[in-house]
Amino acid sequence: MGLVDSIWAQYLKLPKFEIDHFIENPHEVQWKQLQRIIQLSSYSEWGIKYNFSAISNIEEWKNTLPVFEYDELKSNIQRMMKGEENILWPGRIHNYAKSSGTTSDKSKFIPITHENHKDNHTKGGLRLMAIIYDLIEDPAILDGKSILLTGSVQTHSEMYPDSMIGDVSAVIYKNLSAVLKSFVVPGESFNLLEDSEKKLDIIAEKSIKEDVRFLAGSPTWVLILCKKLLALTGKKTIIEIWPNFKVLVHGAVSFVPYRKSFEELFPTESVHFIETYNASEGYFAIQDQLKSDELLLLLDVGIFYEFIPMDELGKKKPRTCILNEVELNKNYALVISTNSGLYRYIVGDTIQFTCLNPFRIKITGRIKQFINVFGEELMVSNTDEAIKIACDHFKLKIKEYTVAPIFQDPETKGGHEWIIEFESNPEDSEAFADFLDLTLQNLNSDYEAKRFKSLAMGRLKLHISKPDCFKEWMKATNRIGAQKKVPRLANHRSFLEEILKFA
Repeated sequence: MGLVDSIWAQYLKLPKFEIDHFIENPHEVQWKQLQRIIQLSSYSEWGIKYNFSAISNIEEWKNTLPVFEYDELKSNIQRMMKGEENILWPGRIHNYAKSSGTTSDKSKFIPITHENHKDNHTKGGLRLMAIIYDLIEDPAILDGKSILLTGSVQTHSEMYPDSMIGDVSAVIYKNLSAVLKSFVVPGESFNLLEDSEKKLDIIAEKSIKEDVRFLAGSPTWVLILCKKLLALTGKKTIIEIWPNFKVLVHGAVSFVPYRKSFEELFPTESVHFIETYNASEGYFAIQDQLKSDELLLLLDVGIFYEFIPMDELGKKKPRTCILNEVELNKNYALVISTNSGLYRYIVGDTIQFTCLNPFRIKITGRIKQFINVFGEELMVSNTDEAIKIACDHFKLKIKEYTVAPIFQDPETKGGHEWIIEFESNPEDSEAFADFLDLTLQNLNSDYEAKRFKSLAMGRLKLHISKPDCFKEWMKATNRIGAQKKVPRLANHRSFLEEILKFA
């Protein structure tokens, strides 16, 4: 370990101590987060509207404010982006994370306040590094270089002057200190390019001869970069290019369907895959065990968490649970109040608790990414696991997939329709579809019940797409970017019908 990395490792003992503190005192720490949010925002427009200064406990907080979705905050955020001050949060907010939109908009914009950048995203990043240095013997990341696959930012527009807008990864990278940026290859001007294809080409070309030890990005974009590196060098694995590589940090989509591909790219036990839950709305959780993909919920990063049981979702005043009320292995919709001016905000993700001491979770899907046309209650976690099992059985690897319902009519039996893009196609697509359908039945009892004797649902229908089908669709629909994701499940056919045109 070099001198710089040795100093870095010593510094990371502080965030590790803070992690241990919130693990030991979860409820006290969470209440302090909410108190701090209320205190800082009391004299904002929303703080005055809801009389934040009179709130003295969690129940009063829950009784004072309803839960909100993005569309209910949109007009306030647009005012902030145009320069108005003291709306959702005190002062003028300059930075906004742009992410996938709602049913009424292509994109949504999440404020990144000074407090949110410092106490959530930056602190979350330090928590990640502290966990890595605690779990892995001598990672020596700062003895080499790192790659951060970010999106792009827009620093000026006529509609929103003096506001910086972009993928959350790009906004955070833009605000990193010059010292930390010096360890990132190839450099800010290339990392923030808007053209993702060109950016990945440049990163591949400029990183070949670097001593890269750390890489962070969504699995989709990391795979594309790795393939470019192999094509440029003629090597068979990434370890042949970067022999000192140690850590791949991934997030945004489930790693389950991609794990086999990455194990072949990094065929050594010295490389570790670490998952994070870092959304536009906040840095929520980090994998803190090497042999488990459970995520440790971060309790001291300027976020107060609530959880809506799925049978309450959609009600005008849904009941929410706090940490001392949640149950294991039960789906909840995540609700957050944060130091970015989001109050009792429904993120859109569904999670399950896998451990209550400490509080660990797994992401099970999206509120709007599920299929429940026939009572099958199919979640993304089901389809991710099923496709992994099927691919392992047939020795296949996938690149992307999406699923939608087939609606029943007098001539057509209802069911599910899949589009899958494989790295190499199965020899017998019908055998693969049969196996995948049976695997789903084994994983989801509601799906199994509806498939019984094909009474309510027929066997799934499978399309095998041509190469780069999903990439072409994302380009054509302006979905290219670090935070953009292929929708896995939808309770409608809009996405699938669009993608079929490219398949």
